Amino acid sequence: MTRVFLSVFTAMSLIVLGDTAGKFLTEAGAAPAFVAWTRFGLAALLLLPFCGLTRADLPYLIDWRLWLRAFVICAAVTSILNGLKLEPIANVFGAFFIGPLVAFCLSAVFLKEQVTFVRALLLLVGLGGVLLVVKPGFGASIGLLFGLLAGTLYGGYLTLTRWLAPQVRPRLLLFSHLAIGGLILAAPGLSQPLPALDPSTVFFIFASALCSAAGNYILVITSRSTPASVISPLIYTQLISAIIAGFVFFGDLPDLIAFVGLVLIFCSGVLSLVFVGREAQRAIE
Repeated sequence: MTRVFLSVFTAMSLIVLGDTAGKFLTEAGAAPAFVAWTRFGLAALLLLPFCGLTRADLPYLIDWRLWLRAFVICAAVTSILNGLKLEPIANVFGAFFIGPLVAFCLSAVFLKEQVTFVRALLLLVGLGGVLLVVKPGFGASIGLLFGLLAGTLYGGYLTLTRWLAPQVRPRLLLFSHLAIGGLILAAPGLSQPLPALDPSTVFFIFASALCSAAGNYILVITSRSTPASVISPLIYTQLISAIIAGFVFFGDLPDLIAFVGLVLIFCSGVLSLVFVGREAQRAIE
């Protein structure tokens, strides 16, 4: 379990660093659609040698289900980059964590996954934390609404991934959303005013793509030997990285109410992991 925790925490930290680089780019004037396009396109090129693509995989690249999944994650990434342009990293990620609740509901309705009272209760605790971060009706900003939209879309992406995972091998799933996403975002990304390609901009473009690609690749490798029910709650460790990155790079710290909300979100994720572990132990016994 320690190895899995370290792997997922490393993956989540890399993804946060990718979004941090994206925030630097958008604050410097780069359009979120351009940043998203470079992230998907460069990541696809970087992962191409490792994805084991064969001729038999080519029909999947025109499968409407993979295109739908890629479109949803493109919209999610573009939304979170818009949110990060306007709000501190930790707050946007707090709003983003509406995603697990959305995935839970969609999976129960469309994939007929089992609903347990404890899991539902813990997700509602997490929702309470999201509401404390977003503060609907009490100063919720456009940036946080973008975070909520990104989380909602990500919940749909997670559900589509669960639907397709038994039918498509993991590395192909990862490569497909990057490659198709690069195609989807090419027109909106290139239609925006392009930033000046000075050394710092080029560095952050590559840092955004590299960190995001590496984080997602580690998740895929970890998923090969670890059940999704164990990995999913560990994704909440992303909040730790988001708070640290926001403070180190931008001097941002959540206010007291938002911090309480982030703690609730994190605790609901940790308790979900404990609950999953107990369920697995009972199944073994």
